[in-house]
Amino acid sequence: MQAPLFVRPLTAEDRATLEAGLRASAAFTLRRCQMLLASADGQSTPTIARALRCNDQTVRNAIHDWNERGRHALHPRSSRPHTSHALFDARSLDRLRTLLHQSPRSFGKATGVWTLELAADVSFAQGLTPRLCSDETIRAALRTLGVRWKRAKHWITSPDPEYLRKKKTRPADTVGPGTSDLGGGL
Repeated sequence: MQAPLFVRPLTAEDRATLEAGLRASAAFTLRRCQMLLASADGQSTPTIARALRCNDQTVRNAIHDWNERGRHALHPRSSRPHTSHALFDARSLDRLRTLLHQSPRSFGKATGVWTLELAADVSFAQGLTPRLCSDETIRAALRTLGVRWKRAKHWITSPDPEYLRKKKTRPADTVGPGTSDLGGGL
């Protein structure tokens, strides 16, 4: 059995803050205030948990948080992980860069254009990542490399010897019926 746990003695200002929190529109703040005021009134954590229909550990967490952070405990902390583990280390980032400079067809794909999802699939298949990752993980890895995904089209190459000539802007005399000056269809 765990030792009894109670909130630290409340000042008049703390009690006023907790009582004002009973009228809060945020459910988190309301529940925390109910728990903390009940604890300040001498109720045990199991008694509070039964009254509020929650777990005893939830009440204990609220009391510990109040004793540690004070009034900041009335607002939820971020649910974002404290640390994130990158799937790409320095070596696999270099391999990713090299991989994206090749055609997806060389990896048995039906398309010649990389997508983030396709890059994630091929990265996993080639052993760059220990598990299949999301397209956002690939975007973050590219950001680490200093490459924005929209810029990928600038470093995609073709084995066609006339690639650079064809990639340049079309001359104005090729604009014909059904096309605009911008090079696209109407």
